[in-house]
Amino acid sequence: MLTLSRMKSLLSPTLSSPHPTRPLLFHFKPLQNPSSFHVKAAVPSNSIKALNLHTEASQSPSGEIHVIVGPMFAGKTSTLLRRIKSESSNGSFQAKVLENSTHLDRTLRGHCFSGRLDEAVRLVCGAGTQVYPETYSLLLQECIFRKQYRLGRRIHAQMAVVGFVPNVYLITKLLILYAKAGDLETASILFNELPEASLISWNAIIAGYVQKGLVEIGLGLYYKMRDSGVGPDQYTFASVFRACATLATLEQGKQAHGIFIKSHIIGNIVVNSALMDMYFKCSCPSDGQLVFDKSEDRNVITWTSLISGYGQNGSAKEVLQSFQRMINEGYRPNYVTFLAVLSACSHGGLVSEGWEYFSSMRRDYGIQPRGKHYAAMVDLLGRSGRLQEAFDFVQTSPYQEHSVIWGALLGACRIHGNMDMVKLSAKKFFELEQENAGKYVVLCNAYATYGLWDSVAEMRGQMKEFGMKKEPGYSMIEVQREAHFFFMSDNSHEQSVQLQDLVNDLTCILKDAGYVPDLSS
Repeated sequence: MLTLSRMKSLLSPTLSSPHPTRPLLFHFKPLQNPSSFHVKAAVPSNSIKALNLHTEASQSPSGEIHVIVGPMFAGKTSTLLRRIKSESSNGSFQAKVLENSTHLDRTLRGHCFSGRLDEAVRLVCGAGTQVYPETYSLLLQECIFRKQYRLGRRIHAQMAVVGFVPNVYLITKLLILYAKAGDLETASILFNELPEASLISWNAIIAGYVQKGLVEIGLGLYYKMRDSGVGPDQYTFASVFRACATLATLEQGKQAHGIFIKSHIIGNIVVNSALMDMYFKCSCPSDGQLVFDKSEDRNVITWTSLISGYGQNGSAKEVLQSFQRMINEGYRPNYVTFLAVLSACSHGGLVSEGWEYFSSMRRDYGIQPRGKHYAAMVDLLGRSGRLQEAFDFVQTSPYQEHSVIWGALLGACRIHGNMDMVKLSAKKFFELEQENAGKYVVLCNAYATYGLWDSVAEMRGQMKEFGMKKEPGYSMIEVQREAHFFFMSDNSHEQSVQLQDLVNDLTCILKDAGYVPDLSS
């Protein structure tokens, strides 16, 4: 959350005086008659000759307007004071202030329309005066559209410093800005300041939590919104479906889908893609396909959601068939589509097809493969046992410093038991992004696979020394609309004894069937 002192510090590079001497400070206090001002002057006797070249206006908590006048008026203080008093008596001073403010607003809008957002923000922060609410709205909208959230914070800081009180519309704009920037603490404060939350503000705060990964809170806000009497729209459902997909809560997703249908809301590409993703991640590919078939508007995003969904369920055949249908209907794949296809080829062991799709990216569509595409190819080659080919591919790739590539190679070497390559890939994997706690765990497992317990102890010692902790993994299952979470060595569940007995029974059944578990890690 931004405090007033923090907001002032955001503006200090612009508002601070370039000279160490004290400026001349006039106080203009507005009277009931808007055409006149009460004028007070605070002039340091030892600083009149060294006044700063800086003119600003800001409003104190008492309602006085402070105008700082710089050295261009040095030696002319009395003349300036008489002139201001004279002009304030007949209203001409206020007219000039309003004229300058109007000119500032026009300039700021012109900068926004011409794409010069940085200049507009510097100008409004340097002016030190309030502008029209419409201008603030335009500035904030440009910051949101261009994802320049830092500049949006500066505008908010400028509002606070000059004493501007935003209306409900501007508070909603600020709420959207902070929610998209991931500053949910400030976004929540702004949300609570609203006298009555609108659908737009509800959507902003829900989407902010979902995008931040706090999907349980996002779903809770969705139910709270419905209880308050505000009806959801397509943007609400896009966030809700995304949250249900993350949690893999099929029942909640189906309930939301039912409300979506009953609300007679016309879905768009974003909503349909999120709904498809929800069904695929809840292991209901047939329902995901049904949503796709009923979608009237399709584009590359819709097709990519379908292809990725089948890939997540290990259906390599359906992935390639869907990709070919997409091409036949005239849609052009993007880099995300190809990543899903390459991953499907990897899990399906389709080496020749994977090479063909990888080459097709640049050859047929002019798409430059990225690090994740190279990692998918390394995984494809490694899973099929072509470790040397995978290593050579890494050596010749432009993404040798991409940790995901070495992680894919390390995983393949663990599977096929190439000890020398495990050490080499583990060394490179660890050198990149050492602050990632998950990599220590991966290396520990790799070393444990081959009984390198000294190396395991060294990795765990380094994690303890650097204070690194990895978020524990968990399993989750939804039963009768209730989600159950299970962590390693966690016996807090009320049915943990019965569950453990069931696992032991299943283990005996599997062993009798000839299954041998891999306990190497």
